[in-house]
Amino acid sequence: MTVNACFEQGPIRPPSEARSLLIRPTRNCPWNKCAFCHTYKGTRFELRPVEEIKQDIDAVRALADAVGEVSWKLGQGGKVNDAVVSHVFGNDGIFSDTFRHVAAWLYFGGKTAFLQDADTLIMKTGDLVEVLRYLREKFPAIERVTSYCRSRTAGHKTVEDLRRIREAGLVRIHVGLESGCDEVLQFIRKGATAADHVKGGKRIVEAGISLCEYVMPGLGGRRWSREHAVETARVLNEIDPDHIRLRTLSVRRGTGLHETMAEGGFEPIGDEEILREIRLFIESLDGIRSRIVSDHILNLLEELEGKLPEDREKLLGTIDRYFELPETDRLIFRLGRRKGFYRVLDDLSEQGTYRQLKLAVERYQQEEPGKLDRDLDRVRQNFI
Repeated sequence: MTVNACFEQGPIRPPSEARSLLIRPTRNCPWNKCAFCHTYKGTRFELRPVEEIKQDIDAVRALADAVGEVSWKLGQGGKVNDAVVSHVFGNDGIFSDTFRHVAAWLYFGGKTAFLQDADTLIMKTGDLVEVLRYLREKFPAIERVTSYCRSRTAGHKTVEDLRRIREAGLVRIHVGLESGCDEVLQFIRKGATAADHVKGGKRIVEAGISLCEYVMPGLGGRRWSREHAVETARVLNEIDPDHIRLRTLSVRRGTGLHETMAEGGFEPIGDEEILREIRLFIESLDGIRSRIVSDHILNLLEELEGKLPEDREKLLGTIDRYFELPETDRLIFRLGRRKGFYRVLDDLSEQGTYRQLKLAVERYQQEEPGKLDRDLDRVRQNFI
């Protein structure tokens, strides 16, 4: 079956939007100077014309209809179920990547969409509202539309602008806060201050849009670890976002931060120091009702999830439980986590995996004490 319809997709989206339809109203990042980021390096930011974005939405509609036709031909009555998805993904060369994306989206319910790339709200409010309404017109079943946005961009929108955008269908905004420490923000060339983060975040919250703030443990390095934890918590205490998501730092080759590190201007900290930093950060959060989420492979403890303030002791207790483990077990867990065997501390109880990892740790220790610790940090730095 040949379907000529296609539409653009950008390079990234939040892990929480893995099952969402991806629509690209803007290309790349309007700032594109953050020292830790490699995603848009060498690209130019572009605002796509509204009519061009609508054509992409029309293409998605055509692909969705074509997926339905496949379902009918397979005797599935229009449902996008296991049989349909297996057929679409099991026939290479027949179906395009965008066709498979739409099929997978429909398989998972077809209820959510994410607007790419780095800062969709930089669009004129009227243009963004028009795109959102058109998307809802073509897909009335969509219940949640989300997007990335920079704090300074949100701060330049009026609350009334943001309310118009919410009423048109954008219900959640993801913001890369990274840090609330001005020294760290300047060092990483974030292009925003702590005050910018507070201003933009509070406007989003006041407009009634769900706000998800991303924090990057380890970003302050050894020099600013404490300030990074405490000041980031202070900023979030002022904003009170719905979600706080942890994204542990990975210093990628080809970034400005990697160059600075190679020259001795940045000293990264290891897994356990980062975990202590996270503990201080959580301790410093006060008077907010945010949900903390640790849903990323770079984070050592994926199970750090809970609602403040009622889950504070549970969150701190999980970190304390890790540090109460014998040193060998902590190394085993870190090795298991970085190899993809472990997600939560209870995974240590699986004896077969534990024995294999323990043998690997013992071989490392016999070869050279401290080598495994260094190698694990190196693996984390090159994870993505």
